[in-house]
Amino acid sequence: MLKIAVIIGSTRPGRNGEAVGRWVYEQAKKRSDAQFELVDVKDFNLPLLDEPVPTSMHQYTQEHTKKWSEKISGFDGFVFVTPEYNHATSGALKNALDYLYTEWNNKAAGFVGYGSMGGARGIENLRLIMGELQVADVRAAVYLSLFTDFENFSVFKPLPNREAELNTMLDQLVAWAGALKAIRT
Repeated sequence: MLKIAVIIGSTRPGRNGEAVGRWVYEQAKKRSDAQFELVDVKDFNLPLLDEPVPTSMHQYTQEHTKKWSEKISGFDGFVFVTPEYNHATSGALKNALDYLYTEWNNKAAGFVGYGSMGGARGIENLRLIMGELQVADVRAAVYLSLFTDFENFSVFKPLPNREAELNTMLDQLVAWAGALKAIRT
């Protein structure tokens, strides 16, 4: 069975990402084509990248890096739940991605973004990063608007069509994660 992480990429106090991540996870776990796990970057307390050796060498010295590596290694794919901060993903998610390299390689990713423009630029920023990490990202994504999918910009109430959008993305993600698993084995 494929294992896919739903990664909450914001650590900001009062963040919308936790509600969005839980919604993605609750919808995803209804499926029978993969196992899903909710992973919150906030739980790993990663400081700004503090490994002295390039991550591609996989010579970790910090306990938090080893724990993060162990968590990410077991997944075949990822759903990144990202805010859009200043036309990019969050610094916390970028930092978490930078901590590892081989753990991301030859896996698949899908995206759920949120923000005033649906998190579109945060997702586009992540697509660039995925290429360098050798992660295949799927075309379909979910773009949640702070104006239409949140009450008062803070209470998550997704529009009815969002579930179908999420499932389209998850269909693509599961297909690609399955195909790439063959490359890794």
